Amino acid sequence: MPSTVRNSLAWIFEAFERDPTFVRKRIFGTDAAYIDGLLCIAAGDREEPWNGMLVGTSQDHHATLVEEMPSLRPHPVLGKWLYVSQSDPAFETIVEQVTSLVLARDPRIGVEPKPKRRRKTTLPNGV
Repeated sequence: MPSTVRNSLAWIFEAFERDPTFVRKRIFGTDAAYIDGLLCIAAGDREEPWNGMLVGTSQDHHATLVEEMPSLRPHPVLGKWLYVSQSDPAFETIVEQVTSLVLARDPRIGVEPKPKRRRKTTLPNGV
């Protein structure tokens, strides 16, 4: 019987529950929030560097976001995303600031999700 793993950071998504465009999905082994179809944040409680909140943004916006929230750093695997570890003393404050920016539709946060690749289907006889 497969075990169900609960993400201890699920509380982060409560801020979006009243938004009619909010969709929650799994990506990178974390939970992610989509608002207006844009991938805005992901949060997970796995091993570093997947133990905290990732902010979907472009590198063009890193400087201004880090200036406002110095605990944010480029994610070591997904360099175009910013990240704050759950172990950072400012973690909860950063979560509150980022979720407020997402709900305010700050244009620096949110990326277009890549379309899923279509699988090639092979018909019998290779047609």
